Amino acid sequence: MIRTFNNASEIEQAFLEGGVSYKFNKYFSVAGSYRLTDKLEDDSEFHIRHKWFADVKGTLPLENFSFSARFRFQTQTRTYFENEADKIPDYHGRIKLKTYYNIPGFPVNPYLSVETFSPMFENSDRFIDKNRFTSGLEYKIVKKHSVEAEYIFQRDYLPHISDIHLIAINYSIKF
Repeated sequence: MIRTFNNASEIEQAFLEGGVSYKFNKYFSVAGSYRLTDKLEDDSEFHIRHKWFADVKGTLPLENFSFSARFRFQTQTRTYFENEADKIPDYHGRIKLKTYYNIPGFPVNPYLSVETFSPMFENSDRFIDKNRFTSGLEYKIVKKHSVEAEYIFQRDYLPHISDIHLIAINYSIKF
C-alpha cells in the first residue's frame, strides 16, 4: 500500500502487511499481523518501521446487518531516531465499532465505522490521541476475494489538532 500527502503529489509511506486470524465461531475471532513500513522521516529520507498487531473481535449478525467491535493492541518500532524517546516502542490500544449491511443479491455492500486510538504504557496529555471515521463499499469478487473503496476522516489530537481526509482502495484475500 502507498500513502501520499500534499494532494497526492508526494509519497509519505509504503507498506506491506500480512496476518493470520482464527474464527472460533460466527461471533468471536482473534488475529495477529505484521506491517513493514518505509516512511518518509524528518531528514527527507525513507526509513523502516515495524508494526505488530493483536486483535480480539466480536461480531453480531442481525438479518442483513453485521455489527462488530474490535480491540487491537499494536506496537511500532522505528529505525530512524531523532532523540532518545524515538528508541522506545510506541504502544496503542485501538477500539473499532463497525456496522456492515449485506444487500441481498447484490455484490456491493456498504459499511460505516468509528475507531479510537489510545496511547498505552506512557503518560499522555489525552486518553484518545486519534479518531478515525470511515464509510466504505465492499465488492465481493468471489467468495474469498474482495475489493473495498473507502473514505476516512481522521482527527489527530497530538501534538496539535489536525484533520486528514483519506481515500483508500483495499484488496483482500482470505485463505
